[in-house]
Amino acid sequence: EENKDMKKRIVCYGDSNTWGYDAITDGRFPDEVRWTGKLQEKLGAEYTVIEEGLCGRTTVFEDPLREGLNGLQYLGPCLATHNPIDYLILMLGTNDCKARFAALPKNIADGLGRLIVKAKQACVWRDQPQILVIAPPPIRKENDTSEIGRDMGVCSEKSAMLSKEYRLWAEAEGCAFLDAALVAGMNDYDFMHMDDVSHERLAAVIAEMLKTDLLEKE
Repeated sequence: EENKDMKKRIVCYGDSNTWGYDAITDGRFPDEVRWTGKLQEKLGAEYTVIEEGLCGRTTVFEDPLREGLNGLQYLGPCLATHNPIDYLILMLGTNDCKARFAALPKNIADGLGRLIVKAKQACVWRDQPQILVIAPPPIRKENDTSEIGRDMGVCSEKSAMLSKEYRLWAEAEGCAFLDAALVAGMNDYDFMHMDDVSHERLAAVIAEMLKTDLLEKE
């Protein structure tokens, strides 16, 4: 019975766009601006929104320049930390587009697919596994030739192709799917992080999707 009274727990597993990187200040958006904070506000007191955003995180790739960014390796411990879980939101792939990973859009999506499968198999779900796959807003073309492009390389085109590939995985694995490009975009400063308005819009759409999904399961 006690379990029933517990708030619904939502884990948001992502990269710097979940952590809330603010390109204007080179800092972090405050809680109430980040999409995770907005989501908490919109869902209310019956929910616990858990932020698991890490700058530079990939789906499955080891970054030779920075350790600890392989999303597959950390997913198991992360989910176990927050057990029991009602809902998992996955929004990754932006960093996988970096030239040093030499990954095709399908390779990146297959990496995300491994996360989906691993998450579903984890013994952390209060009920059935429920996962929302979000294709991040595409990196803008300006990024390819910008200062940050010195590190990332040309990745806007690859980034724009992720949503098509992600959708296939979401459908195959019975996950909810959202193409963030429909409501959110990258900023005018570094072209690869969401602006504050996009955080707000993304949170609004996710909140509606979650309410529908979780209420149906009541």
